Amino acid sequence: MSSGFGEKMETARRTNRLAGEKSPYLLQHQFNPVDWHPWGQEAFALARRLNRPIFLSIGYSTCHWCHVMERESFENPVVAELLNLHFVSVKVDREERPDVDKVYMTAAQAMTGQGGWPLSVFLTPDLSPFFCGTYFPPETRFNRPGFPDLLRQIHRVWRERRQDVEASAEDLRQRLREMLDRQPAAKAVLHPGLVHQALQVIKQDFDPEHGGFGVAPKFPQPSLPALLLQAGPRFGDREAWPMVFFTCRKMARGGIHDHLGGGFARYSVDARWLVPHFEKMLYDNAQLLGLYLDASLAGGDDFFAQVARGIIGYVRRDLTHAEGGFFSAEDADSEGKEGKFYCWTAEELRRLLTPPEFALAARYFGVSDEGNFVDHSDPAPLAGQNVLSLAEDELAEADKPLLASAVAKMRGAREKRIRPHRDDKVLSSWNGLMLASLARAAVVLQDEGAARDARRNADFIRARLWDAEKRRLYHRWREGERDQVQLLDAYAFQLYGQLSLYESALRTEDLEFCVTLAEAMLELFYDPAAGGFWQSREDADLILRIKEDYDGAEPSGNSVAALSLLKLADITGRADFREAAERTLRLFADRLTRTPQAMPFLLLALDYWCGEADRVVITGHPALAEVQTLLRAAHSVYHPRKVVLGTSGPVAETARKLSAAGGPPAAYVCTGMTCQAPVREPAQLRQILQASLSAAAQKA
Repeated sequence: MSSGFGEKMETARRTNRLAGEKSPYLLQHQFNPVDWHPWGQEAFALARRLNRPIFLSIGYSTCHWCHVMERESFENPVVAELLNLHFVSVKVDREERPDVDKVYMTAAQAMTGQGGWPLSVFLTPDLSPFFCGTYFPPETRFNRPGFPDLLRQIHRVWRERRQDVEASAEDLRQRLREMLDRQPAAKAVLHPGLVHQALQVIKQDFDPEHGGFGVAPKFPQPSLPALLLQAGPRFGDREAWPMVFFTCRKMARGGIHDHLGGGFARYSVDARWLVPHFEKMLYDNAQLLGLYLDASLAGGDDFFAQVARGIIGYVRRDLTHAEGGFFSAEDADSEGKEGKFYCWTAEELRRLLTPPEFALAARYFGVSDEGNFVDHSDPAPLAGQNVLSLAEDELAEADKPLLASAVAKMRGAREKRIRPHRDDKVLSSWNGLMLASLARAAVVLQDEGAARDARRNADFIRARLWDAEKRRLYHRWREGERDQVQLLDAYAFQLYGQLSLYESALRTEDLEFCVTLAEAMLELFYDPAAGGFWQSREDADLILRIKEDYDGAEPSGNSVAALSLLKLADITGRADFREAAERTLRLFADRLTRTPQAMPFLLLALDYWCGEADRVVITGHPALAEVQTLLRAAHSVYHPRKVVLGTSGPVAETARKLSAAGGPPAAYVCTGMTCQAPVREPAQLRQILQASLSAAAQKA
């Protein structure tokens, strides 16, 4: 006969259906007393058989408020009993299934005017939403109903007024279909004026005091400064570049930047970039790495290059699988408290450092006894917490060794703390973004370590997530298993990354893989009738297919596909790639006119399309030292409207013909059908590219 305590412990550790999943987010909920189902036909069939509504909960493993709702509600036996008796409960990891998330987030925004995670949606058994919300507390507060009361009310309405609920759900489903139906405008015209108009709109939101665009909470949104950097010179805009450099410097000096470990947090809760929401995402750091590389080239400022190196170091140390894949994220919380891993009290530092080290570090990092971060956790919030930022503009040369000593001690002490949870799934989409930036960093920074990281990552993706026989790219890999999900983002982002890898090394097999990826993407997701790309396949388990058109924290698959196809068309001469990109731009031309700030990455593609790109063709075998020297020179100039290619493999015929000239390796800069005389000196190549960029700006 077992003891009551033993029975209670056994019950507490009993798992639900999520125990067989690979998503770290779903596995976080495997011990909940809620009878969770993963998204799939088994759950849908059960809801139809029992004639129960579906409670759909969408989140991700590093989501702070997802953790809160789990502790308060999903671990609560009263809530679990209500869910298990009256609903079929389904959990979705939004990072694994952004297509599912997009459908129901759109529904939530249509019904309530807002969205966020955790996303809480009630569905009919045919998956139509009829009630949406985000976080619900266990009791009524924050002007939100208590979750148990809400469950009882929805059950009562479903039981007593089911026909009304189903009619309302069908009406919403139809409205969503109409909202998301994208058709090209009858007279859609693409022209540089759309980009110029967008710059003016974006600049109106610039914060002249703290940098960035918009108000608190403030997100980096790397596509916005990238657009100003790329398009500003085209229109003689003398304000654009200073805005970008100011923003990059302010972000890098703020608390959103990890000054001990490198990398950036997801966003700042204030306008000053001081107090972050501490979670770190791969997609943010991938895009910010690209932005800081561009800023270092355009501004000639080594500070930006150092920030870029810090991002590379962070990703290599904390977000890289042993075989080369990149993990997804790190949590904001550790030991149940947000930011505990990253924050310091003045007293902690006094005990850790010598008095001179403490005096300098406290002054330099803005540390005070009262702190600058308020811990809202309950119970027993931590007092006097400090987020590190750079509070001083300059450091005297004599103080640098003392600061280095203090920082080394602080890093060592922090590494002994309990780390935040790491989401160790590998997503082909986000890996593509990081691959793109790492490949560029290899040549821009002349960083052999970055080159190795990029190559290992590409090899990992092809070995673990690519099926060469079927020509299919899967989205998630974890612990030896990949999923079966097909998403536009996976193909588009990987094409973007693999293309950068080719341009950084000129390996023929990389370009061949890019062509294969592009062809598969067109086959699976392209809409030949209206243009643009569907987010998911036609046979996906969704009530609607969507053409994503929002470049938020992550760029949309359509935007990345358009820019990647335009560049691949310039490299290969393939007209079908260019046509698909152009028709995608035309599909969203009206959106670019009305709300350009919502699609800055697509505007990067439009700006690229508006002028003829320079093709830097380098002859000779890529392994030759002379070729490597010219390759580094080609990437050492900030010139966003260029592609770099070799003369072998599926390159355009004009490039293949240049290899017939013979002689030592050389670089040709070609525009349209005209190529300039070959050059063999890196300085000459840099001069030609700088002159070409200046001439294009003057012409515009």
